[in-house]
Amino acid sequence: MKWDAWGDPALAKELSADIKGLLAAALGVTGDAAPGPSADEVVLHPSRLSAEDLDALAGAVGKEHVSAADADRLPRAGGKSTPDLLRRRSREAQDAPDAVVLPGSEQEVAAVLAVCAERRIAVVPFGGGTSVVGGLDPERGGLAAVVSLDLRRFDQLLDLDETSGEAVLGAGLTGPAAEELLAERGWELGHYPQSFRYATIGGFAATRSSGQDSAGYGRFDEMVRGLRVVTPAGVLDLGRAPASAAGPDLRQLFLGSEGTLGVITAVRLRVHPLPAVKAYEAWSFPDFATGTAALRAVEQQGTGPTVIRLSDEAETMINLAMTEQIGGAPAVSGCLAVTVFEGGAAQVAARQQLTRDALLAAGGTSLGEGPARAWEHGRFSAPYLRDSLLAAGALCETLETAASWSRLPALRAAVTEALTGALPGSLVLCHVSHVYPTGASLYFTVVAALGEDPLTRWGTAKRAAGDAILRTGGTISHHHAVGADHRPWMTEEIGDLGVRILRAVKAELDPAGILNPGKLIP
Repeated sequence: MKWDAWGDPALAKELSADIKGLLAAALGVTGDAAPGPSADEVVLHPSRLSAEDLDALAGAVGKEHVSAADADRLPRAGGKSTPDLLRRRSREAQDAPDAVVLPGSEQEVAAVLAVCAERRIAVVPFGGGTSVVGGLDPERGGLAAVVSLDLRRFDQLLDLDETSGEAVLGAGLTGPAAEELLAERGWELGHYPQSFRYATIGGFAATRSSGQDSAGYGRFDEMVRGLRVVTPAGVLDLGRAPASAAGPDLRQLFLGSEGTLGVITAVRLRVHPLPAVKAYEAWSFPDFATGTAALRAVEQQGTGPTVIRLSDEAETMINLAMTEQIGGAPAVSGCLAVTVFEGGAAQVAARQQLTRDALLAAGGTSLGEGPARAWEHGRFSAPYLRDSLLAAGALCETLETAASWSRLPALRAAVTEALTGALPGSLVLCHVSHVYPTGASLYFTVVAALGEDPLTRWGTAKRAAGDAILRTGGTISHHHAVGADHRPWMTEEIGDLGVRILRAVKAELDPAGILNPGKLIP
């Protein structure tokens, strides 16, 4: 990905006239933001690693797989949140890992961890670089230096058990690479988060990722059948059977551990044959409450869409202004919902009819397949729009949470009020992104004028929103993970005893405290 923006620069899009007009009318944003430095102009703090440190790391992985060059350090200086990108625009000296290390085997990972424990060097595991919660911040945690442990060489389909429907994938495989390898054999994982094009299998596991097809295939953690993890204390191979009563499930310690407890090197996953048929249908609802009740009815009846999501009135309106950007969806009023179905022809037809019946009964109006196909066409492109907004002088950031169905109205109202209170004049959008029988995830997008000090302004808004989430019964993160950004709320989320449990596990597996300091664990 581009070092100071999302994704492939060739896919970046200029803002349409409609969006520019909306920015001017709603936010007073009419000009371009001051350009940031080029990569050649960025100043990084010098590497703190000595020649002896670099030699020791080279002894673990080979000299060609260790680099302290600024050109390699800069792309790993953080993730892809708006604050990350704003920091990249600074002309002051910036933090970055002191070196990049690329192991190619579990033995080499273990050797790197041993060198770093001995020399007091922090280790930040790196996959696709897509974190939006500070999960890749190059924090040293009081240690002498920090390295980025890039897992891109763990890029193989290691095994495919077609009888059991399980595949073992290297942690460094990106979403597209994994799907391509599986598709060659007629199989699919079916995990499609917005970060799909760049995020990795190991990253999906380490952050409890949830993809847009979760209604049909489940969250990533539900797909996991086994893990291999290298820790400073040894190697773990977890998950012997589809289910077990042999004590607590230790896989759960590492699903969502964000590189703080060990380095995930391989993941065994449930996969399914490539679907023979896909069907699409979009719906409109007069308001968000009616649409949310309709989604709840579908999920609690178990009618089986692969994708089901609902945009509120504001997001639906913005999607209309984005028509040119996302592929030409027809006009929609009220709240737009999208459903997609995958599988065999008879199975898809039956599930679509059951879902249609439930949505009609709940007050929905069918819009045909056009808006749903348009959504799928542009579903990985929203971060490019955020970059264009930033360049035009508008702050655009997201946050997400989840709660039980009964708490969703109060949760949505509280978060919206917190954001608009901290960012006067801002535009707050919301959609239901993932559904469960007992609740759902709410995903918020806020757009505001960049202003004089956007990092401070967003920090204030983020704190207000986080407090509102916990106060109204939501979780501080449904699928973005904790990282450094959500860490301040973890004690309230899991309690003092929960924090002590995490710290005890950390002390056992990582006694030198080298693994991703400053993230997840308060």
